[in-house]
Amino acid sequence: MHEPPSRWPLAARDRELEGFSAAWAGRRSEGLVIFGSAGVGKSRLAEECLARAVRDGYRGGRATASAAAAAVPLGAIAHLIPRGVDLSDPVKSFRAVARALAGPDDQRWALLVDDLHLLDATSAVLLRQLLDARVVRLIGTVRTERPGEPVGGEAVQVLTGTEAMHRIDLTAFDRHQMEEVLEAALGGPVDRRTLYGLHHASGGNVLYLRELVLGALADHTLTSDGEVWSMAEGALKGTPRLTELISTRLAAAGPAGRPVLELLALCEPLSLADVEHEAPPGVLIGLEEAGLIRSVHDGRRTSVTLVHPLYAEVLRSTITTLRRREVLLRRAARIESFGVRRRGDALRVASWRLAATGTADPGLLFRAAAFARLAHDDRQVVALLQAIPEDARPFVGRLIIGESQLILGRWNDAEATFAEAYARAADEGERLSVTLGRTSNLVWSNADVSEALAVNDTAAAESSTPAARHMLRINEGFVRIGAGQPRQGLALLEEMEDDFTKAPDVNAWLRGALMKPVGLALVGRTGEAVKLAEQAYAAHIEADEHAVVAHPAVEKIALAFALGETGRLADASATGEQANAELGDANPVVQVWMALVIGRVEWLAGHVAAARRWHAEGAALARSLGFIKTLRLALSHIAACAAVMGDADAAEAALAERHDSPRVTPAVFSTGEELLGEAWLLASRGHLATARAVLTEGAAAARTTGHLACEALLLTDAARMGGAAGVAGRLSELAGVSDSYLVRARERLAAALVADDPDKLEAVAGECARLGADLLAAEAATAAAAAWARKSRSRAAAAATQRAAAAAARCQGARTPLLTAVAAVPLTQREREVTLLAAAGRTSKDIATELSLSVRTVDNHIQSAYRKLGISTRQQLAAVLGARADSQQQ
Repeated sequence: MHEPPSRWPLAARDRELEGFSAAWAGRRSEGLVIFGSAGVGKSRLAEECLARAVRDGYRGGRATASAAAAAVPLGAIAHLIPRGVDLSDPVKSFRAVARALAGPDDQRWALLVDDLHLLDATSAVLLRQLLDARVVRLIGTVRTERPGEPVGGEAVQVLTGTEAMHRIDLTAFDRHQMEEVLEAALGGPVDRRTLYGLHHASGGNVLYLRELVLGALADHTLTSDGEVWSMAEGALKGTPRLTELISTRLAAAGPAGRPVLELLALCEPLSLADVEHEAPPGVLIGLEEAGLIRSVHDGRRTSVTLVHPLYAEVLRSTITTLRRREVLLRRAARIESFGVRRRGDALRVASWRLAATGTADPGLLFRAAAFARLAHDDRQVVALLQAIPEDARPFVGRLIIGESQLILGRWNDAEATFAEAYARAADEGERLSVTLGRTSNLVWSNADVSEALAVNDTAAAESSTPAARHMLRINEGFVRIGAGQPRQGLALLEEMEDDFTKAPDVNAWLRGALMKPVGLALVGRTGEAVKLAEQAYAAHIEADEHAVVAHPAVEKIALAFALGETGRLADASATGEQANAELGDANPVVQVWMALVIGRVEWLAGHVAAARRWHAEGAALARSLGFIKTLRLALSHIAACAAVMGDADAAEAALAERHDSPRVTPAVFSTGEELLGEAWLLASRGHLATARAVLTEGAAAARTTGHLACEALLLTDAARMGGAAGVAGRLSELAGVSDSYLVRARERLAAALVADDPDKLEAVAGECARLGADLLAAEAATAAAAAWARKSRSRAAAAATQRAAAAAARCQGARTPLLTAVAAVPLTQREREVTLLAAAGRTSKDIATELSLSVRTVDNHIQSAYRKLGISTRQQLAAVLGARADSQQQ
């Protein structure tokens, strides 16, 4: 990965470039004009269009119009006019320019004119005649303030008013486009939190984006861990050039409009009536026409904001302390004069008074925090409630602070806050509320499960009512599933109500409803898991104003996991992506888990690059939180993905970091899944027997704790590494007690591999493809092709190879032992295992030791493989296996 070049690569503009190519290919085309607001990339796109035109045989020319050049006729394009042309007679001179530009070879010109709207009238008339004479084609840019708006000016009308001139309206980047741009510029992916932050700050403006990125790189707040780029929280400062650009833009407000901009920078959004109270309509109209403010209609209410988030940042940096205080207090007093009656008024007034004076009325602060909590702005919740003096802070305020600290991943702070709240609790109900929050904090932090259970047990011993004891049993079920004990947790959650409205406490019910679907999916009851997770999400939406649990999207962690385990992999991925978008940059703890669940789903699908990306994002955020439980799991998956992609160095680095991290009790999943990366790195180096031993060890650990889903995953991977005979029986048992289509497909894959039955392997390949398990489909089809080849059924082998290649093409460069066993080569399982080790450079003696064979037997297998492959050396063996593995990916 590297720092962005001085000129960023053009990305996310394929549709526009296709439009240019189609328009330019037309015989009657006069060119195209790109319309868009400042900074959206008009000039960069125009430059690429010009470069393409030159590659097509056009002469290239360029001019930039400006207000200064417009004062002189032909000022912007004077350098393009051939010497010796007399411009005193416009008619004769224009013809002379056309003849001179055409030249003896009649080669046409592609002329790029930036800021066409600033071109003087004489230049516009000359260019119009050159277009009519078919001497030039035009590539122009025009600045607009709003997409699609008509642009006045004689030059623009003269040059663009024909059907032969193609128009492109360029808009700011959406998040997906910005992600593509950032990855191209940085040479690697950025995490979602960074992407959301940069998109919000830049507003999709590529010029602003570039300056923000350069500023963050310069002060080392945007860094890469080798897998993904991440930005430190609150690090968006930009560069001096960015401040200059925005300040120049803001200068268009003039003295009359500047106070309005400062007011909005401190207090936006404001109602139109509030803004009109500060400035006459003429000033506001001028600011809107200058593209500095915008009005948004929502029902009967019209609100006004600055056009761009960065305008507020620059404006606030120039407002003096006394001016800031005066504006904020005046705005607060105005709202208070109307009675702080509208939704959100308390939050605005409290925030303004805090910013102005550092204090506010405790009752107002508490009301403001309640509103911030509904908006899931936990950072603001903590700031508002901690501004209440200690002696005036109510018990519920302390409780809410602890819960918000938990959501933000500030676990030590939360533990201290909960301890203080418990000491101040006035009755059993308040102590119970603290217990629920504190056990959640212990489950999601790096604490051992025994600590959370001890807190819950103490509360249960002190409880005097059946309702309280019931809630604590539900809470214990939540704790045990979260701590990786699904069977024990589910047993406790059997008594959970089927509807939150029947529960004595919505928070306790939501805790159970979050974890129960996860537990159900882990033990193979995936249909129930999906149904309950969907119900829990709907219930959380309905109960949100009364819920203490985090953002409703937290319920989609369970839903995505359950969908993945049942075999609805595309639905699982889409659910996770949607939830991640709902979260934005809120709730970092949930974001870690969401990244890991989506990454796991992509691993099940065989989309190894996507899986690696999501786990890398989860690891980066887990590091920032010190979230070791999730970090260790993410690192293992990163290693597995990197190994399957052939990136052994990255796999080793991830495993080394995992080895050096503190050992903690795993959360949710079995410890066995932490062995996944080690196994796949061994397999990538040809150590299949050792890799299988690692996987079966992990599967045994998963079986002990009742993690059917984890056990099935690990056993399937062992089967894919040549161990199908040893695991097929257990996979059959798991398929018998699970309703998961995915587990059943895995069981059939293992059985078909054992039988070496090409018909069954092809059937399994089709089944896996329908589930979205593309890598399993590719492997099954590859194995079928090899089996057909061993039966001398070349036509069937070729067809299976084609199906394998189609599935493998969706697996993002995955290379596995089964894929390396190319269909056209009828190697036996043992020959394949021996040759993979030999191709990796192992001696016959080493191979014999690892596989518990004699050296003579190893050499016999190698010689047999040589005969089948038509080669005679180990170097050729490595080349043949590598080349055939590569061809399988195409």
